[in-house]
Amino acid sequence: MHHSPGSEPVQIDILDQKGGSEWDRLVVSYPDYTFFHCAAWAQVICKTYGHTPIYFRFSPPSAGFPILVPLIEVSSPLTGRRAVCLPFSDTCGPLVFSQNGSSFLKESLSRLARQRNWNYFEIRGGEPLEQSAQPAMVFYGHRLDLRKGTETLWEAFRASTAQAVRQALRNKLNVEILDTSQAVREFYQLHVRTRRRHGLPPQPAKFFVNICQTIIKPGLGFVILVREGVRTIAGAIFFRFHKHAVYKFAASDPEFARKRGNNLVLWEAIKFLSRRGAEFLDMGRTSLTNEGLRRFKLSWGAQEWMLPYYRFDTGTAAWTQRREHATGLHNCLFRHLPLALNRMAGALLYPHLD
Repeated sequence: MHHSPGSEPVQIDILDQKGGSEWDRLVVSYPDYTFFHCAAWAQVICKTYGHTPIYFRFSPPSAGFPILVPLIEVSSPLTGRRAVCLPFSDTCGPLVFSQNGSSFLKESLSRLARQRNWNYFEIRGGEPLEQSAQPAMVFYGHRLDLRKGTETLWEAFRASTAQAVRQALRNKLNVEILDTSQAVREFYQLHVRTRRRHGLPPQPAKFFVNICQTIIKPGLGFVILVREGVRTIAGAIFFRFHKHAVYKFAASDPEFARKRGNNLVLWEAIKFLSRRGAEFLDMGRTSLTNEGLRRFKLSWGAQEWMLPYYRFDTGTAAWTQRREHATGLHNCLFRHLPLALNRMAGALLYPHLD
């Protein structure tokens, strides 16, 4: 039990997210939950990179519902010690029913940051914890409302997108929706080449092994692969937690770009998820400078909003800003490394990133 000057006491419980059932049961009662709030995602991150999960339930007595805060502590000799809500996640803010709970949350997290010697804590998405907080960074978010049905969704596609899907269908490509280890390995091979083309190292292979074991095998995700003959030309991995799905990873072979495999992947996913009762498909975050990706997502009729990240610096006790490092000289390096060295770079770097 913690007390604050001039405030009511706050009950803080640390939940065991390893099993996940209690946490997940609580999460789905909040309207703003996403796939990234489920315990399985934290298990993948922590099993892969050795980070520490710290999942909290703050229970102010005057609040009807507790405040749920998923945090992962990252401790690196290269990039410092901090907590992120959550690493490698597009959006995963605290789940709060009442805005009155935000002041409790900010004070409690600040205290925890000092106790655990975090340089900062970062919250991705959601409302600011206090009115004076300025975002550290801002992205676009995009989401499809699958409750409209596939016919209505199709009608909202831009003409170019509908034409691309029709073209892919005319090409008679082979589409498979899979949940096997082999499908994940096949996707990963394509993913590695795609990341190098974008000037980025791939996540380590064990990350995708853990995704397969912890998310896909238990029915929380699936792989879509598109082939021409025996050659895989496009693919994607989708996650789903109750009514919310996310388009998390996509890869393609540029030699077959005119076959429109990426468009077919997304259209098949929309139909598959709609048939199985999913209500929303989150298309991930987009940099404010990536106008091409933004246009692609909007062309599917996606709803757009501004997605803020907030960072609280422990030393200065202030909300701070940071720069996006999506592009730079490092992209040129990774673009020209052999695939084996690029994979090695990813395995070495990702434990220090978030």
